[in-house]
Amino acid sequence: MSPEERANRLFNRVMILAEAGKGDSVRFFLPMALGAYNQLPELGPDARYHIGMLQLAGGDVAAALAQADTIQRLVPTHLFIYVLRAHAYQQNGNTQQERRAYADFLRNEAAERAKNREEYTDHREALDNFKQEAARVAGARSGT
Repeated sequence: MSPEERANRLFNRVMILAEAGKGDSVRFFLPMALGAYNQLPELGPDARYHIGMLQLAGGDVAAALAQADTIQRLVPTHLFIYVLRAHAYQQNGNTQQERRAYADFLRNEAAERAKNREEYTDHREALDNFKQEAARVAGARSGT
């Protein structure tokens, strides 16, 4: 198994455990998953998104926001920036910044998806679900 495959498998395991509410298992596998990403020779937006989501699963909002900032320096309108930010701000209760992240996602989504980035295909379901949530939040804010 390549280092990338190992990191991705551990990412998937932690995310499944987090969604199932198995905090003890998340805490057990989280250091292994983060360590696997630390061993990769290069971290592009997809790997940084994975790291940020892992950090959120572990409750480290500041580290997840730092990953979003790094992705923004690499690709200024990458959709993973807004996903990480919205989830991070939701976790720390910053509703205003959470809404801003959703709005930024919606503003950039069509143009970014048109670029057919491989990571958008790999995370199509998550992005589609996030778009629905962003539209729901935007609709609630505008009163529709």
